Amino acid sequence: MTTSASRNRTLTCAEKEYRDLAKSILRIGESVSIEQIHGQLIAGDFFDIAAYLPGQFVDLLILDPPYNLTKDYHGNRFRELDKPGYVLWFGRVIDLLIPMLKPQSTIYVCSDWKTSSLVLPVLEDRFLVQNRITWEREKGRGAKRNWKNNTEDIWFCTSSRDYYFDVDVVKLKRKVLAPYRFEGKPKDWVAEEDGNYRLTYPSNIWTDITIPFWSMPENTPHPTQKPEKLLAKLILASSRKNDFVFDPFIGSGTTAVVAEKLGRQWSGIDINMEYLCWARKRIGSAQNDPAIQGYSGGVFWERNSLLQRLNKHD
Repeated sequence: MTTSASRNRTLTCAEKEYRDLAKSILRIGESVSIEQIHGQLIAGDFFDIAAYLPGQFVDLLILDPPYNLTKDYHGNRFRELDKPGYVLWFGRVIDLLIPMLKPQSTIYVCSDWKTSSLVLPVLEDRFLVQNRITWEREKGRGAKRNWKNNTEDIWFCTSSRDYYFDVDVVKLKRKVLAPYRFEGKPKDWVAEEDGNYRLTYPSNIWTDITIPFWSMPENTPHPTQKPEKLLAKLILASSRKNDFVFDPFIGSGTTAVVAEKLGRQWSGIDINMEYLCWARKRIGSAQNDPAIQGYSGGVFWERNSLLQRLNKHD
């Protein structure tokens, strides 16, 4: 066994765990109330389940659908469509979700660079598009005849002009390399034991995200898992305590895990039972350990900077 393998913390489920966890996954075939789906993972195809879900229950929608790529999600294969076909497919998803949204809801839609141009017209037709977040996905594959793809987009949309957004809870803590003083006092920065730091307003370019990998306890074998830190920014900025966060393509459960850690109500759907079992196991761990990598003391830290600081004080 190699040293790296001995430190592998990727979450999976043994066969007995899978059988036990599968019993806790909700299956619905009739209309349900908000109370019935709060804190529940729902198994099935979103297109089949949508009609049974309550109206106007969602404060914050996290939408991370399959991008327009041919990809195998552990036996559930999504095939790339022609552009009009994907626009039609995505429009059906949005139109099923709209009745579930509260009048002042916020919507975040994940996409890659190809899919972005397809989903934007659909979003502009139905919502107010406030911004596009581009985040660095540093695991992108190299290419010999093209530029390496290592970014993804998140479209920030709202149902109305009256929406909730708290910028103060998503500021990024950065080390100040050239501290400026005014009348001998620090200007917009604070001297700490291991350096000078400034809390900066978040932009729509995020370079501080670490993709889950084998030595991180949040990692699963899901092929497109989103980092907890990424979801924490969206949930903190655009929801209050006890608001309802909904993810209709929840995959390995990152949205639910982070919502649980941050004290929000939540529910999610996925067609893959194995993914939902991973999610349920992660949620159980989250109830005992609310830590989020890269988020501490009420602020977000630059990539790897918090770990360096903790190591320095060990």
